[in-house]
Amino acid sequence: MATFILNAWYVAAVSEDVSNDEPLGRKVCNFDIAFFRNADGKIQAVEDFCPHRGAPLSLGKVVNGNLVCGYHGLQMAGSGNTHSMPKQRVDKFPCIRSFPVVEKFGFIWIWPGDPQKAAEEKLPNLQWADNPDWAYGGGLFHIQCDYRLMIDNLMDLTHETYVHASSIGQKEIDEVPVQTTVEKGQVVTSRHMENISAPPFWQAALRANNLQDDGPIDRWQICRFDLPSHVMIEVGVAYAGKGGYDAPENTKVGSWVVDFITPETDSSIWYFWGMARNFKVDDPELTKSIRDGQGKIFTEDQEILERQQLNLDKYKDKRILKLDIDAGGVQARRMIERAIKKEAELHLTGDLAQ
Repeated sequence: MATFILNAWYVAAVSEDVSNDEPLGRKVCNFDIAFFRNADGKIQAVEDFCPHRGAPLSLGKVVNGNLVCGYHGLQMAGSGNTHSMPKQRVDKFPCIRSFPVVEKFGFIWIWPGDPQKAAEEKLPNLQWADNPDWAYGGGLFHIQCDYRLMIDNLMDLTHETYVHASSIGQKEIDEVPVQTTVEKGQVVTSRHMENISAPPFWQAALRANNLQDDGPIDRWQICRFDLPSHVMIEVGVAYAGKGGYDAPENTKVGSWVVDFITPETDSSIWYFWGMARNFKVDDPELTKSIRDGQGKIFTEDQEILERQQLNLDKYKDKRILKLDIDAGGVQARRMIERAIKKEAELHLTGDLAQ
């Protein structure tokens, strides 16, 4: 049985990853895909396979909006049809697969499933994207683990106490219970901590927002999972006793942690991460500082996840415990399993594109 959903939009790259002259090769959901821009600069995505000799098209270049194979010069159009080849007639060349692809919010999105089901309105609504009142900075990690392990990690932030003790972790995360709900097809886990000290990361954020950083604060973490594998986390702190999450803007600082988890293979992912904020949006140094700090935090996660995957592969007969704190990840996995099962049923009835 498949391990990931195909009829969905996944982030494959950020816009600046694909220039007008060079293609980008990237594997998504076990499909090798070459991304490039046509003559109008519009993003294209085709199977990374030259129909002449099977060379990866992503090793070539882009000329006049066509993808030129770096082996013998065959030119491929974004439709998957061969455009031309030196001294050859190409009208009977086999067509390769093209994929629905959209460039929006600064990301390149790929739909690896049935092209007939791909629609731009199915993209997630990113309220902070393309909004001058918000600033965003992020990055990409290539991690050797099952994508569901990353979802588990993000839907249960209890690990921050231990993995991120020097930045965002604190004992209160461990002590305050987490609440898990499923609301309109979205899994939500939330934790609200009251009258505690701010950890180093949030002390710096308070200072950046011209707020005092040495007093008691209320802190919140609200994790939202959406299919196929996106997790958006509202995080923040406010002066204690001012209302927490609902405190006046001049007493708090908050942001969105952005997590797009794209399966590469059954045991590796492309992890697009970032933070969107609505304060000091014109301060590039602050954006860089937050991005650097966040990158360090996620580096700590990477080591844990990759070692966890190795252990799970080694000890396949071991039973894994599920505790109350795991409820968010468990519910997310159930949603994924139901979606995969539905796709499999459609496939059996011939309703899913091959």
